[in-house]
Amino acid sequence: MRGSCLCGGVVFDVALPLRPVIACHCTQCRKTSGHFWAASSVPMAQFSLVVQDSLTWFQSSPQAKRGFCNTCGASLFWQLEGDDTISFGAGCLDGPTGLTIASHWYKEDAGDYYDLPDGLSPAPQA
Repeated sequence: MRGSCLCGGVVFDVALPLRPVIACHCTQCRKTSGHFWAASSVPMAQFSLVVQDSLTWFQSSPQAKRGFCNTCGASLFWQLEGDDTISFGAGCLDGPTGLTIASHWYKEDAGDYYDLPDGLSPAPQA
């Protein structure tokens, strides 16, 4: 499955299966994406960068970094330091994905301008 930023300066491929989408409402995710961050993930062995001309990484905390396109500004990746998986914005994938939101994280940090759906329990927080 292929994904990209808006301008095409970053293009990536991911091999199935993909993790169900997690919607993260933490302040960092809301500030980097402009809303909440809805992401899937794969092990690094299932991920490859096809084009990375405008990919820039930002160390958003001591534990994690975020990858974005420095041309169009798309928020693309989140990666925990030392982890062998990479998370990517589900909205960056081309075509139908078959993915669904499985859980909401950091619901207590959600913006006051939207309501969270009932029925999806938050994932355990570390």
